[in-house]
Amino acid sequence: MLVKNQTSIKYFYILTFSGDTIYKPFISILFFFIYLVGVLVNSSIITVICLDIQLHKPMYLFISNLSIVDIFYTSVTVPKLLHLLLSGNHIVSFSQCYTQFYFFVLVVFAEGILLFIMAYDRYVAICIPLHYHKILSRRNCTLITFGIWATAFLNALLFVVLALNMSSCHSNIIHQFSCDPKSLTRTTCTTTPMFSEIVGIEILFFAFIPVLGTCISYVNIFSVIFKMKSKERRRKAFSTCSSHITVITIYYGTALIGYLIPPYSDVLDSVFNTVYATIIPMINPIIYSLQNANVQSALFRFVKLLYF
Repeated sequence: MLVKNQTSIKYFYILTFSGDTIYKPFISILFFFIYLVGVLVNSSIITVICLDIQLHKPMYLFISNLSIVDIFYTSVTVPKLLHLLLSGNHIVSFSQCYTQFYFFVLVVFAEGILLFIMAYDRYVAICIPLHYHKILSRRNCTLITFGIWATAFLNALLFVVLALNMSSCHSNIIHQFSCDPKSLTRTTCTTTPMFSEIVGIEILFFAFIPVLGTCISYVNIFSVIFKMKSKERRRKAFSTCSSHITVITIYYGTALIGYLIPPYSDVLDSVFNTVYATIIPMINPIIYSLQNANVQSALFRFVKLLYF
């Protein structure tokens, strides 16, 4: 179905995975399991960090915020996907699609900024430890956290307003499992100069600069670590950074591969969008809990408190 402009669009048709109904129960169970594990594990991380006073430190504040972002990530896409699969009704209204688009962009911005702040936290802790509590004081951490979410909310709003002003003349069929920016862009035939300029600025400030800042932070971190004479200190320093490096590599690696996929590769696009929006939010807390001894011990204490 072709549409002339955005005002004539009343709905979008979400073309999810395979059209064969035989596989839909299996796919539904799989995504429900992914969603359940992601929410439970992330909620556990947030709970133990809030309850354990030993974890009331900047690094764990940012980890808990990452878990909040990851819960939003899966909650924005998976529940609606399960509804589409179980009901068989793949029609999504215009307002529902753009609401999902707004929250998807919001969590993308929030996670990108947060990962950079976490890299800076490790830089201050390892390279200038004597000034750590002054630079990342409770007041500063509160302001940073508020700034991350406020920036994400405002930027997502800006993107939605710009997207709504674009004309749509292509098919209103979305070859994805959610209304993500890449899919919605394919339904448009014209983009305003302002939209292109804003996208360029956003990529510079919220993708290129954070990645560059993260790389610079870790170059300085590793230069300090390699100069440490004590093997135990080196091991401890590496262990505090390894989980964050793993998360950053998976997050930006998947995003880059997904961005480079040609427009006609709908299957590959679906695979990497699934990994980006559902698998990564599930494995992020697992990576942190497996590689962070303090989080591990806090989780064990929390489990013992519940069952013993």
